[in-house]
Amino acid sequence: LPVRRVFITENETNFLAFPRAKEAIVIFGAGYGWDALARSRWLNDCMMYYWGDIDTHGFAILDKLRSHLAHVDPFLRDRATLAAHTAVWRIEDKPLLMDLQKLTPDERALYDDLRDNRIRQRLRLEQEHVGFGWVNHRLQGLLADYDNR
Repeated sequence: LPVRRVFITENETNFLAFPRAKEAIVIFGAGYGWDALARSRWLNDCMMYYWGDIDTHGFAILDKLRSHLAHVDPFLRDRATLAAHTAVWRIEDKPLLMDLQKLTPDERALYDDLRDNRIRQRLRLEQEHVGFGWVNHRLQGLLADYDNR
């Protein structure tokens, strides 16, 4: 396949509604359900992005994914996305408390803020509540940044 970009999403709705992107595919990972992909060597030649909930489990999934595919970048897992969607914040039922080793400093800071309840008690932003306009705008920016290199 002429694929250069791979987006992994946790949520089936986001998988089905993901905007079209040139030379890209979207994989429905179903949370921790992407383990079989880790053996797919062709993924090492692709830019990879993980889009999951902004909560402690979402960061744990990213951390675990990086133990198999170290070059995975986050997509829509940042403070700007979180802040733009305060109206749809939810409660995380069972937040994780463990330390995660494969996060970048910015990711670790946000994870720590969520884990330690520094923003709001047991805060979670489910990815399916991120507005489609926000998703499309950020995707187009990501694709343009890459194409301009």
